[in-house]
Amino acid sequence: MSSAVLRQASRATRTISRSCAFSTSAVARKDFIQDLYIKELKGYKAPPPAKDAHVGAVKAYSIPPAPQPPTVPVDLAAELSAYDAVDPVAAGEATTTTTSTEELTTGADTFLAFLEADEPKAEVHH
Repeated sequence: MSSAVLRQASRATRTISRSCAFSTSAVARKDFIQDLYIKELKGYKAPPPAKDAHVGAVKAYSIPPAPQPPTVPVDLAAELSAYDAVDPVAAGEATTTTTSTEELTTGADTFLAFLEADEPKAEVHH
């Protein structure tokens, strides 16, 4: 008998929930705040823009000067032969020889010796 009561209660609940879900009528509840908001929006008049509102916010545009064409050397052949005569490997070595190679090898050798050294064993106290 209790299962019959449960079935009837579940049917009644389903009927009520269905009828509530689809029972929206054409007359919706009035939303006073929404109506007031829409009325104020429709009644709003934007102030007319000031005639010189852009002054200070917009900079005057001026066309940049035209770039000057590069000047061609008078003796182009002599400049090209001078460029070809320069040895790029020798020029690159000249900059690297300014650093002291003795400092680099001494520092590197010292560092490698430090890395290869055995760590001191911890003393065991009994």
